[in-house]
Amino acid sequence: MKYFSYKENELHCEDVPLSELVEEFGTPLYVYSKNQILENFREVTTAGGTSYTVCYALKANSNSAILKLLASEGAGADVVSAGEIHLALKAGFAPEKIVFAGVGKREDEIEYALSKGVGYFNVESTQELQLISLVALRLNTKARISLRINPDIDAESHPYISTGMKHNKFGIEADHAVEAFTTAMSLPAIEVVGIHTHIGSQITKVEPYIETAKFIVALIDKLREQKISLSHIDIGGGFGVQYINALTHEALPVEQNTNGVIVSVKDFLGSILPIFEPTGCSIWIEPGRSIVANAGALLTNVLYLKDNSARKFVIVDAGMNDLLRPSLYSAYHQIVPLKIETYEHEKVDVVGPVCETGDFLARDRMLSKLKRGDALAVLTAGAYGFVTTSNYNARPRPAEVLVNGEKVRVIRERETFDNLG
Repeated sequence: MKYFSYKENELHCEDVPLSELVEEFGTPLYVYSKNQILENFREVTTAGGTSYTVCYALKANSNSAILKLLASEGAGADVVSAGEIHLALKAGFAPEKIVFAGVGKREDEIEYALSKGVGYFNVESTQELQLISLVALRLNTKARISLRINPDIDAESHPYISTGMKHNKFGIEADHAVEAFTTAMSLPAIEVVGIHTHIGSQITKVEPYIETAKFIVALIDKLREQKISLSHIDIGGGFGVQYINALTHEALPVEQNTNGVIVSVKDFLGSILPIFEPTGCSIWIEPGRSIVANAGALLTNVLYLKDNSARKFVIVDAGMNDLLRPSLYSAYHQIVPLKIETYEHEKVDVVGPVCETGDFLARDRMLSKLKRGDALAVLTAGAYGFVTTSNYNARPRPAEVLVNGEKVRVIRERETFDNLG
């Protein structure tokens, strides 16, 4: 996290002390570094050393200010709903660089996408393929499509974010790929352009990608033998980022890293792009987490300390309604104090105010010793953070701010009771 760092024992985002943001805007509060987002995106666009199209996955973070920033950098957009198409277009993404993915596209969403001229659809089933053909015929237009093929390859990530195995709901089974492409070629108003795979999220090893790339190349060769020529490969995203020990300081406890070394985007792309080169196909990738995750943090205040003899709880004002990932699949986020005031550590559960036992941000975690009123940062929260917030327990959603050097801009106002209905 280059743009989140301690300066004289006080945590900053770029040149702004986070404690000042807490005083001005309150908590819970999402804070993003503009320059970290830009640096991450530019790294992705240059990492492969060759030509490819980068489509940012809006599901990771769809704040309009962040979308406009990436659109201005020339990014394409990976979307999974009509709502995300709307947000992408409003932010300035070129329609021809918008990819419409998702396993459950409604008919009205398909019509909306076609009417807006999106670049192409990643199609997940033969029934969806047939519906897209019918809608395109009705609109007297052509739908450009890629078929999402499920290669049955283990991404070696959490089961809830693994998408490329046979038992997952995504894509068309590899054994039926040739049949599906043959069907697609026979349908009116359909232009078959390519193949899509996406094997999961938070992938930290390159081997599953290499295996997937070899699978795609072999399938393309098989299809060409059947006179089905493809010009486009979409390899999805899923590049992992560092959550454990994302920020270091001599006063902070060091967590055991069970994930090993996180492979860089450069290493991922450098390993798989040469495999695709003999196909002559254009390459599209769809990163989300790797662009925004380490550019964001969720700030929260310690409300109470509670010791029930079995566990010690740090009760904070941010909960599962503000950051769902820990409750959803025990995702890890490093939690650090905004001000270093002690070198003492203790094992605690960091829990929120929501009336659910599953409302926690960390369990059995060694943290700096805290007191009531301390402010904390939940790190690497720029991806799948605000986008999964809710009003559960009638709690207003937090504000979001974007930091650029010494400048701070509110990019989403904190909700009030009036927003609750």
